[in-house]
Amino acid sequence: MRWNKLILTFLILSLFTACMHKSEEDRFIDDLLQRMTIEEKIGQLNQLDPSWDTAAKEQLIREGRVGSLFNVVDPQELNRLQRLAVEQSRLGIPLVFARDIIHGFRTIYPIPLGQAASWDPELVEKAAQQTAVETVQTGIRWTFSPMVDVAHDPRWGRIAEGYGEDPFLTSVMGAAVIRGYQNEPLSLAACVKHFAGYSASEAGRDYNTTWIPETQLRDIYLPPFKAALDAGAMSVMCAFNNLNGTPPSANKHLNIDILRHEWHSSALLVSDWGSGADLVPHGLCADREEAALRCINARMEMDMQGNIYHDYLSKLLNDKMVNEQIVNECVRSVLRFKYRLGLFEHPYATEQTPTFYSSEALALAQQAAEESAILLKNNGILPLDTSSACHILITGPMAHQPKEQLGTWVFDAQPEHSVTPVDAFTAICERNHKLKIRFEPGLTFSRDNDSAGIAKARDAARQADIILFFCGEEAILSGEARCRAELNMPGAQNRMMNELVATGKPVVMIVMAGRPLTIAREVEQAAAVLYAFHPGTMAGPALANILTGKVSPSGKTPVTFPKMVGQIPLYYNRMNTGRPVSDQLMLIDDIPVGCEQFSIGASSYWLETPVEPLFHFGFGLTYTNFEYSEPQITVTEGKNETTRFTISCDITNTGNRAASEVAQLYARQLYGYMARPIKELKGFQKINIPAGETRTVTFTLTRADLGYWHEAYDDLNSRVWFDTDTADFLFWIAPDSRCQTTPCHFSPCY
Repeated sequence: MRWNKLILTFLILSLFTACMHKSEEDRFIDDLLQRMTIEEKIGQLNQLDPSWDTAAKEQLIREGRVGSLFNVVDPQELNRLQRLAVEQSRLGIPLVFARDIIHGFRTIYPIPLGQAASWDPELVEKAAQQTAVETVQTGIRWTFSPMVDVAHDPRWGRIAEGYGEDPFLTSVMGAAVIRGYQNEPLSLAACVKHFAGYSASEAGRDYNTTWIPETQLRDIYLPPFKAALDAGAMSVMCAFNNLNGTPPSANKHLNIDILRHEWHSSALLVSDWGSGADLVPHGLCADREEAALRCINARMEMDMQGNIYHDYLSKLLNDKMVNEQIVNECVRSVLRFKYRLGLFEHPYATEQTPTFYSSEALALAQQAAEESAILLKNNGILPLDTSSACHILITGPMAHQPKEQLGTWVFDAQPEHSVTPVDAFTAICERNHKLKIRFEPGLTFSRDNDSAGIAKARDAARQADIILFFCGEEAILSGEARCRAELNMPGAQNRMMNELVATGKPVVMIVMAGRPLTIAREVEQAAAVLYAFHPGTMAGPALANILTGKVSPSGKTPVTFPKMVGQIPLYYNRMNTGRPVSDQLMLIDDIPVGCEQFSIGASSYWLETPVEPLFHFGFGLTYTNFEYSEPQITVTEGKNETTRFTISCDITNTGNRAASEVAQLYARQLYGYMARPIKELKGFQKINIPAGETRTVTFTLTRADLGYWHEAYDDLNSRVWFDTDTADFLFWIAPDSRCQTTPCHFSPCY
């Protein structure tokens, strides 16, 4: 009896001690969970769009059976709906309002692919912070951004929403966006997406199947998600795709093994729009009830507009198919998300009139557009000479398109606030009477095939000294479900370029698009090429400043530009193969007629074109030249992970203009446990160097920075682990991924 009392006393003290050590957050959520009914718990796992069947959804809110609403942007309407939850539901749990805000709310910044082209994470963070400032005024506290899917296929429309083809660059940019959104006190919860492998869809077709080996998944596609979570991302979105046979909404390996157990993440896991219900057409589940079962057991915590939890979770609990503890864990995640956003204390939007388009936001949007523009070619015509009389023809379907220059997925944009290139050059001419401009669009939209318009532009071109041809893609041609089988400029733009060049006048081609286009012929024809991934509200002043030399271009390609679609997928950090391409290529027109069958060249290439892209990853010109010294490497010895490698070099601006350069550090492991890519980006720095001056750049790597995921098979079972091989390495500090600078060789001993 005495021992029983001692044991009971010990258990009571242990329970008391555990309660004392619980945080205020945990105690608050525990108390709320204990008072919630099953229906109220399930309600917290539902996210709905209230724009249809409004009366029924409002009743669900009163009953505490909705956790989140999205696509409510009017503050007064948002507050009205929030009062239903806070003041009329039994427990008063607030809703969290969400919205797709990808690259700006009202003030629109370059699309994420363009932001990546700036190679300036500090600028990207500031843009995200300004976006949060504009957004949270309306009561929206959750955005489904950033997208950190590493993309190797420009046919895929959603390449516009990400940060390119490299996991390191994507990781840095994604983390910057999260810091900007979630900067206190005006916190906009970030949602890192799409977890995972979504961008590897077969044939570049959205929602399509993906097959990714585990080591490639971990080396290429998962690092940006881990970096985002390390930066504090408050939520994660499941991807649409079927990953190796199991869509992410029901993928326990992704959602439990990796996200929860391996990464120890507490971020809220939300479906994409109906991605849980999509398990039925995927062929994974027989019906929507089974889809609900698979999703909840894989810890998909909030169902976005799929209604599978609303319709079936109560039945699954009653039938003992789902453990209520799993539901409690998911509800706890939703409540924790709301608690950390401060919604229990401050659930409503401000009553003050929201302020948009501040001078700070517009200046930042212009800087972002300037830094993201990439000079791909220049025969010396740029910057334009504005000191003498000049007649400029501004033409092309993208020259005066307030809406199209904003890019994809900008639901709250107001095109009337856009400043177009025509607007910007008109303002310049009002200040500088030596410049004369004429605007003749030729084509009225990017898919236009009107020959009459082209003829008018051609006739105007004959009267001009210089032609500025603004071309590319409308915003609707990129983004979700906007994949292309051909990447030529649509409509009659190619024909228009031919007509303009035929006048004999120099043509400067300015491309605004949501992806790399196959423009090899047009690049050859043009005197200069400036590429701007849909640059946003302030596109006009930004591009005009670069063209006239007020600003030196500093953008670099965040993705490889193919010459033709048949080269895709084409990316810089590829494997070498056992038969790398040789210098002696026999192309299709070189093959003799009646030639005997043999392996021509016996190397990895295409008959129609060499393997080289049109433009390499990391490439971009400016109005000066930079010279790189031979890199130096020093080692600070330590035990295993504590060893540090420092690589540095001097960069000299040998021209007569100040400009910014992006110094890029690449590494190549020459051999190892597994074959490795021909080069990998390991760091970068964007630095401004005055004319004639030299700056030293220094990069520091650890042993882990040179590691990768290994795989072995024990009988039929695979296991993977992260490690760094003892091997020889080459390091380059270079202006782009061609790595034409001198490398340094290093043989570490661990």
